[in-house]
Amino acid sequence: MRVERVVGTETEYAIAAEDGSPANPVSLSMAVVRAAADPERSHIHWDYGREDPVNDARTGRLPRAMASPGMLTDSPQSALMNVLAPNGGRIYVDHAHPEYSSPETTDPFQALAYDRAGDLLMSRAARCAGREGATHGVRLYKNNVDGKGACWGTHENYLMDRSVPFSRVVALMTIHFVTRQIYTGSGRVGLGVDGREPGFQIGQRADYLQTRVGLQTTFDRPIINTRDESHSTASARRFHVIAGDANRMDLPQVLKLGTTSMLLGLLEDADAAGFDLDALLGRLALDDPVSSLRTVSRDLSLNAPLVLESGRRETALQIQQDLFQAICRVGVILYGEDREGKPAWPGQVTGRLMKLWEAILDDLDRVRRADADERLGMSDQAGRLEWLMKWQLLESLRRRRSIHDWSEPRLAALDIEWARLDPGHDLPSRLGSRIQPVTSQPAVEDAADMGPDGTRAWFRSRILHDCPHIIRSMSWSRVVLEDPENDEGRPLIVDLTDPSGHTKADCPGVLEHSGDIARWLLKGEGRDLYC
Repeated sequence: MRVERVVGTETEYAIAAEDGSPANPVSLSMAVVRAAADPERSHIHWDYGREDPVNDARTGRLPRAMASPGMLTDSPQSALMNVLAPNGGRIYVDHAHPEYSSPETTDPFQALAYDRAGDLLMSRAARCAGREGATHGVRLYKNNVDGKGACWGTHENYLMDRSVPFSRVVALMTIHFVTRQIYTGSGRVGLGVDGREPGFQIGQRADYLQTRVGLQTTFDRPIINTRDESHSTASARRFHVIAGDANRMDLPQVLKLGTTSMLLGLLEDADAAGFDLDALLGRLALDDPVSSLRTVSRDLSLNAPLVLESGRRETALQIQQDLFQAICRVGVILYGEDREGKPAWPGQVTGRLMKLWEAILDDLDRVRRADADERLGMSDQAGRLEWLMKWQLLESLRRRRSIHDWSEPRLAALDIEWARLDPGHDLPSRLGSRIQPVTSQPAVEDAADMGPDGTRAWFRSRILHDCPHIIRSMSWSRVVLEDPENDEGRPLIVDLTDPSGHTKADCPGVLEHSGDIARWLLKGEGRDLYC
């Protein structure tokens, strides 16, 4: 049970004209995506041939006639634009938003760097874009709601063992997603879908998740999404998560990805360790997960009890402590104890994540014990909890300006300003040392340029840099190459089905022949890579 697994993120950005004038968001989004394109790669098509968005983990396939048009990503509208990012990721227009999908990464810390790389790539594109036919600039925002009823996604993807019964995945992840928002929530002004009820809450997505389990992502949004489109081998499942917030701070993002990865590891390894997972699931199952999600989001005291199926009551913090302890018990069984009596986790990455999880639970216990005045002065905890940092900024403004009503427009304006994407100049950047960093700017800049060494994204990224002119199309799981000297016109297909294959270590020939990689791929030993 380790935190290392193939992980990726998808971020839809809100968009607006710089001068605040009315503008078509689809047109603005297309302008940003066009600006993100490199002329040498603009001819490369996104390959939809292996996408299967109507496959349901519970019931097999949803009839296409019953699917909403927005779900049919394998039959995109002609206006949909795709750009291959230099790091092996993807930038495209999704509905009325520009979206960045990160390349596949190997752990939550690397995933954080590649998520932030998306912010960097998108902000560069926004600066170059402007409105079509005009000179106005474009603003991007990394958040999930507009306070008027609209909501958009920040998704997570985890590769896991398909042999784990999906019913167990649903049971454990429902408990986790309802309660993890106490340290992953990014905070929001306004209560309810349209935000008309005044107040502040921990999570941005809580009011927009309406069902426990489902395939849809744009309406009747579920806590657990059942899309079964692995982009991988038959033995693996891509667990697609839509229940998270867009985070501007590093630590909530790492904890969001890392704790979920560890709990997926618990699902995979509990039986082999002799751990009674079903007993844990039965003890912590929530009576009404959707209602509990809202209760947690609106309880800044962290003391609201949640009703469990058993009739018992526990707070979100107590449930997270239970999950953490379960992970530790299995860790001791699998790896033994260290000198402090804690699990002797294999490798530094897992140990680092578990220390961060334990520390944030301690932070939350301190927040739980504090009143509003004490909470306002908790600078260390606010540097690690995004919702608390945002609440402190807003509450300080309220007290300075004698604002008594949370419906005051200045509060909503500050909330939106927090989300504005302008690396180095935006509000989170200006807070500087008040926010605990986890990654670094050099790491983010490197991640924006090149794919991670340990996944197939490295291969995609490398050939995008070295020989884009021979690439006809590309997707997560294959690359189609075209030999300009082949009179028969048959394409050459590189099969990337295994996300952990075609890594830097797997493909020494790509490095050895980087001076003439196109010729090597088309004529030499590079043909061994083909299907």
